[in-house]
Amino acid sequence: MPLLDPIPSPVQHADFAALEWEPLLALVAGFAASPVGRQAILDLRPSTDEDWIMRQHQLTAELRLVLVEQVSIPCGGLFDPTQLAAKAQIPGAALEAAELQAIARLANDVAAWQALLQSPPARLAGKLPGLSALSAALTTSLRPLAEAIERTIQPDGSLADNASPELNRIRREQERQQRVIEESLRAALRKLSSDGATQEDLITIRGDRFVIPVRAELKRRISGVVHGASSSGQTVYVEPLETIEQNNELVRLIEEEQAEIHRIFVALTRQVGGYALGLVEGARVLALVDSLQARARFARDYECVAPAVTPDRLSLEAARHPLLEKRLRSTGGKIVPLTLEFTAEHRQLIISGPNTGGKTVTLKTTALLAMMAQAGLPIPASAASFPIFTAFLADIGDAQSIEAALSTFSAHITNLDRLSRLAGPHSLVLLDELGSSTDPEEGSALAVAIASYFLTVGAWSLISTHHTSLKVYAANTPGVLNAAAGVDEVTLAPNYQLRLGVPGASAGIQTAERLGLNADIVAAARQRLGSQQVDIARFLDRLHNELTQLEGDRKATREEQYALNQARAKLAREGDAELRNRTRELETKLASLLKDFEFQMRETVRAIEDRAAQQKLSKEAERRMTRLRREFQESFNQTVVAHRTGADQGDANAQPHLLKHVAPGDQVRIKSMNKIAVVQREVEKDLFEVALGPIKMRVKRDDLTEAQPFGQASQVGQKADPLADARRQKNVHVTVTSANTDDMRMEINLIGRTVDEATGELEKYLDRAFLAGLPRVRVIHGHGAGILRRGVREFLKGHPHVATIAEAPQNEGGQGATLVELRQ
Repeated sequence: MPLLDPIPSPVQHADFAALEWEPLLALVAGFAASPVGRQAILDLRPSTDEDWIMRQHQLTAELRLVLVEQVSIPCGGLFDPTQLAAKAQIPGAALEAAELQAIARLANDVAAWQALLQSPPARLAGKLPGLSALSAALTTSLRPLAEAIERTIQPDGSLADNASPELNRIRREQERQQRVIEESLRAALRKLSSDGATQEDLITIRGDRFVIPVRAELKRRISGVVHGASSSGQTVYVEPLETIEQNNELVRLIEEEQAEIHRIFVALTRQVGGYALGLVEGARVLALVDSLQARARFARDYECVAPAVTPDRLSLEAARHPLLEKRLRSTGGKIVPLTLEFTAEHRQLIISGPNTGGKTVTLKTTALLAMMAQAGLPIPASAASFPIFTAFLADIGDAQSIEAALSTFSAHITNLDRLSRLAGPHSLVLLDELGSSTDPEEGSALAVAIASYFLTVGAWSLISTHHTSLKVYAANTPGVLNAAAGVDEVTLAPNYQLRLGVPGASAGIQTAERLGLNADIVAAARQRLGSQQVDIARFLDRLHNELTQLEGDRKATREEQYALNQARAKLAREGDAELRNRTRELETKLASLLKDFEFQMRETVRAIEDRAAQQKLSKEAERRMTRLRREFQESFNQTVVAHRTGADQGDANAQPHLLKHVAPGDQVRIKSMNKIAVVQREVEKDLFEVALGPIKMRVKRDDLTEAQPFGQASQVGQKADPLADARRQKNVHVTVTSANTDDMRMEINLIGRTVDEATGELEKYLDRAFLAGLPRVRVIHGHGAGILRRGVREFLKGHPHVATIAEAPQNEGGQGATLVELRQ
């Protein structure tokens, strides 16, 4: 049985020759490492089994991952061991040394593949599920078999002396017997040399027997057996009588050696038979692996992708015909990629344009890549998706046959009849130069009728043509798209770019002129061209020019949009930076005001003469100051966030510092003057006219607050306010404001400061943290030489706000940070 399973549900009708399937497979097979792998590629055919198709592409993708890691894939010793495995299972059979060595190489490759999957490189761990499942049947290690063969058979095919104890004994006896024979013959040579009877002073072998050369005319002077003569007849080879028995013993030992060698080969063959199933299964796996390896290497060299299966869309992006790309690479040329798309609603594409413009290449590329996708081969494109086709039908090229009495036209018609009988909703039909090789008017009518037929049966079809009637048919028929093969506007040479949605001009006369046709002939052709054809050609030229200009405008618009987005992002970044800077400035001012307030408050409390009232007022002031600071910090942060995100626009609740309800007759306090006034009217949005006694003025909403006359009595049930008591007793006025506390982070980073700089920053931070009511903060000073750590901790031990200090746990910095508990 073959090593690889047959292709499931192969496509039954495909014009492989017209679509150059075999040359493509030969190209991919060149990347295989073994003849078995190459044959596996050459046997590939498109399948209609979607599960099989997707599994092949998944396995190829996994092999590409292995290649990326530059892991060697062991396939050099791969061959089909089926016959040898069957022979090895016959009792008493003996494989040849070369066959056993081939088995050993295969066993080593299978064992190496097993090791690769069991212990893949770290970056491949868990990324090879398909290959692991493929190799799951390889449960038996073939390494012992390979080692046994390699230990027994030397690289030159001979058996090692230690292949068995008996073989080793026989060969040692052979060596001893050879020495005895050589000593006997040398003694005879010395005796004969003195008489001049020997031709040369040497010992040689004839027919496994040691002999000495003797001159022919003196052979009767030596008693022995003649074993032949030289080509000249002047020398005969004689085995002296005294060495005959010795040579007989040597021959006997040689026969024993051959018998032992045969026994060893039989034993090794029997061992191979025990591994027969593992060998065949391993070869089956490696055959597929080598096939996948060839596809992966092809994909790497030709920049391929795995296609998607989409039942209602055929799409190619930057696709390339691999055979054309190979030829252009060899000549230094560069291929122009193909991009096209048509759907189940538009299953027919009519491609028109100049000769040598790439229309036929478009047809062949589309069909060949669709076949590759269904055969499990990666696609040379940046993206591709295909439905599953059950037939690939093509009428491309000249099928003229003198032997079959077929003209060019009749050959096309015969083939089209075959295609019409096979085509269906899941067929891909390719018709090149439809309606050619006959009268243009009749050919046009036939072309439209044929195209309409394939559209009616629902086949996916690509049709190239020069007939204007087909272009009009495409423009007026639902489900059909026009496409134009592109032309360079200056040189009129084809640029091989496909433009969907518009027909193309054939430009036959321009093409003939570009290819060097006699100028007189070209001029005469232009004079004979009908006015209607001229008008159509001019219209198409103008249409293509407008499309080219539109594409240029679209490209320029995209570039402008990109530049605009970049500028908008830059402005946003600059705006954020400006907002952060202004916020920091505000925080700094507020912090300064807060410190000044604290100083004034403490001085005011210190000025109170009543000791008990002073202590009471001091504690209450500290408590209220901490609470007010915390409330202000929350409000400040919310205001900044709302302003940055735009959430406060149009929302009065998002701006609590503004007086919300202002109506004529309301009493308000003017914050900038600290005076109570009466609202007269609203001049405009957020601008009011107020009366301050006899004076009238205009004031903005953000300078107004609710009127709270100074000295107003506490409401019933409220606790006595020590600050109010102090005001009454000493005529001291204390106004509490709040300040920003640098977002009051729970930690401060002093890394990179000197001890003096660090303690200065730390003192300010501790004051703000204490007033904010933080129970605990972290001071980050780093490890370093320990100087900053010791200086910071000495400073903390003597600070009045600090209750305790401790080294931070490892997850909070360890010796590089200190945790500080603040007094409450």
